[in-house]
Amino acid sequence: MGKNLAFLFPGQGAQIPGMGKDFYEQFTVARRVFEEADAFLQCPFSKLIFEGPSEELTLTKNSQIAIYITSIAILRTIQERFPHLVPVVCAGLSLGEYTALTAARRLPFTAGLDLVRIRAEAMHKACEEVRGSMQVVLGLTEEKVLSVVNTLNPPHPLWLANINCPGQIVIAGSLEALAIAQEPLKQQGAKRILPLDVSGAFHSGLMRSAQEALRLKIELTPFQESSIQVVMNVPGDFVHSSAALKQNLIDQVVSPVRWEKGILAMEKEGITAYIEMGPGKTLSGMNKRIGLTHPTYSIEKITDIEALCNC
Repeated sequence: MGKNLAFLFPGQGAQIPGMGKDFYEQFTVARRVFEEADAFLQCPFSKLIFEGPSEELTLTKNSQIAIYITSIAILRTIQERFPHLVPVVCAGLSLGEYTALTAARRLPFTAGLDLVRIRAEAMHKACEEVRGSMQVVLGLTEEKVLSVVNTLNPPHPLWLANINCPGQIVIAGSLEALAIAQEPLKQQGAKRILPLDVSGAFHSGLMRSAQEALRLKIELTPFQESSIQVVMNVPGDFVHSSAALKQNLIDQVVSPVRWEKGILAMEKEGITAYIEMGPGKTLSGMNKRIGLTHPTYSIEKITDIEALCNC
């Protein structure tokens, strides 16, 4: 199985107080990740991850950093316990793309943490500058959702944000634009339109200021060469050169995440199993809705590790 393995990493929204604490307490390699992060950030950040409060952990400036650290701690544990499980490809949802680049050995842990810190702070600031949010539209094709978005924007700031899996499209924009979009989406046949518990309109034009704040830092960060491939959100496909990796990270801040397309690209390349590492089981659920016949193992707690013993 190791020859055809993909490692997947979650994005913002999966955070919960206490995540990764069992790994911290039981595995030295995981504890080192949290300690290294605390030292780099020059604050006891792991205390916020383990104890909350939830309101503080959920803030964009904190949740992105917390999920990155926790996901890497779980990754390091699996690498130590199952050294034969080497991925062919890594991918991550939005923020998870930075974890994927670290897992694929394109970015050292602290370099990735530095980028995530700047991204988190810049997106947090952008959320405060313009009030926006995101909604998931259930039961419509990308084309039908896009037709509504294109009809309203301009003048109403509204964008396609995530194409996650069949029948699940996320839109982002100003609060007014999201409210106006409800009726035309229902007329197109949307089954349900649900608000997401996020603080801003991620992957939309309202994140332009965050993109500019992040651009220079990404351009100046050295990326390493690696035999492990990466599938990225913006093209929903394999990306190879360091220059292209950087440009996709920059574009991703204001562009739609094409998760379903990326998973199908991995399937086409012969991936036979997926391991999701980090809080939540969102990516495993999406893989099921995409219709994958190959298994996805979701590793969130120590008890989940047993499932990898047969790999």
